[in-house]
Amino acid sequence: MELTFLKLGGSLITEKSEPYTFRSGVARRLAQEIRTALAARGKDFSLLIGHGSGSFGHFAARPYGTRDGVRTPEQWLGFARVAGAAALLNRLLTGLLEEAGVPAISFQPSASARCRDGQLVRLEVEPIRRALHHGLVPVVYGDVAIDEVRGGTIVSTEDLFVYLTRALSPRRILLATDVPGVLDEGGRVIPAITPATFPVIRPLLRGAQGVDVTGGMADKVERMVGLVEARPGLEVRIFSGLEEGALFRMLVEPETPLGTCIRSA
Repeated sequence: MELTFLKLGGSLITEKSEPYTFRSGVARRLAQEIRTALAARGKDFSLLIGHGSGSFGHFAARPYGTRDGVRTPEQWLGFARVAGAAALLNRLLTGLLEEAGVPAISFQPSASARCRDGQLVRLEVEPIRRALHHGLVPVVYGDVAIDEVRGGTIVSTEDLFVYLTRALSPRRILLATDVPGVLDEGGRVIPAITPATFPVIRPLLRGAQGVDVTGGMADKVERMVGLVEARPGLEVRIFSGLEEGALFRMLVEPETPLGTCIRSA
């Protein structure tokens, strides 16, 4: 069975510069495109969805520095607030997926995630594997996590995808964002990035617009380049989910030349 990981970026499904603002119209359309694509692909195709925290988790985390560590009573209060904000966005999105007819089931990362100095080292995978086996669409999301060095931290959707790739071996990873791909200094889409070309491209990348406590586009690309280098058969594509029909085409027609393709060579 062909497995694809799909991330719906926080900047795509929320107004990232406006605290706690959900783009319900965009998310509803994306949910419909996912449902239609699943019907078109049939039983030999499975999908795992992840989503960013956008203006929910990032705004909640910024006053407390949650990503860098959780030690004081105030920071632990922030830890709980970040978890609540991330879960709220997850509920809003999964509600629209369910409304569209997608058999979505949410998996709360903080329930089992364990980190060591900011690195995700353990996550319960078997329930996700079983959900995929039975034709469900697992939904994970950026969340807080207990950290044996920092006390607590935040795991991004990319952190989860890197960990889950080792366990589930997807064929493709799709990162749907609010930009048409990875852009060069002139604002043009870079069509392809490989481990060999990344050192030249890296200085051109900018961090996230708005509030992003997990690193923005530069961090995402670096993580994905490392992933395809470790797994040469894997392909990652970064594209805009704001273009109507683009997500459907990416799910149904893998060779669609949209956005930026990250591959091993």
